[in-house]
Amino acid sequence: MTHDSDTKNRMIDSFVVAPCHEEIDIIYEDSDLIIVNKPSGLLSLSGKNPLNKDSVHFRLVQQYPMATMVHRLDYGTSGIMVLALNKRTNAHLTKQFQARSVTKTYEAILLGKLKPQQGCINAPIAKAEFPFQKVCLSTGKPAQSNYQVIEYLKTTHANVNTTRVLYSPTTGRTHQLRIHSREIGHPIIGCDLYGLTLNGINSTSMAERLMLHAKSIEFEHPINGDRVIFNGDKPDSMP
Repeated sequence: MTHDSDTKNRMIDSFVVAPCHEEIDIIYEDSDLIIVNKPSGLLSLSGKNPLNKDSVHFRLVQQYPMATMVHRLDYGTSGIMVLALNKRTNAHLTKQFQARSVTKTYEAILLGKLKPQQGCINAPIAKAEFPFQKVCLSTGKPAQSNYQVIEYLKTTHANVNTTRVLYSPTTGRTHQLRIHSREIGHPIIGCDLYGLTLNGINSTSMAERLMLHAKSIEFEHPINGDRVIFNGDKPDSMP
């Protein structure tokens, strides 16, 4: 193992998340899958550090021993997740994610007034020094995020302009929406990794959580073949 790998592993092992006291909201369940609303500040999967045992998966296997993850949300992102309850369903859903036939939408609050009101962000993403990713035209993997402005907002924070957007990514790169938001000069409020300062206001300091919520997910039910869609209300902590 290289020195860089040793350093990265030490960083991963030493990172400890704050306790999450919010409950997981189970939106739907049948014999093959469950749909949940993940709170912000909860890991999708338990970390290597024993102090990072708490996660969506750890909590759910207490009640659903066969539950497995088919996708993840970042620690700070809240919202809709789907978990499989058997191997057949896991394999079917995994193929759908790999084929990009799963449709997902996210709601985010961005710093500044985003214009035009709709568009597509194309910026390839590559790994950078842990825990960061980066935009790289030469080595990055294709990443595309469509967006639509929902409304323009004024905050009580020094009367700063913000924008509520609906993202519809066609790829699922790590940190994609956070990186793409910063790339267009309108970072997601509360993002601790990809913040910016606009007009003297730092986006990271404007909220205690990442203002990103997985709003909906649409896929083919692995058993009956129906196209199904599930929606999750945004949490109260998002204005």
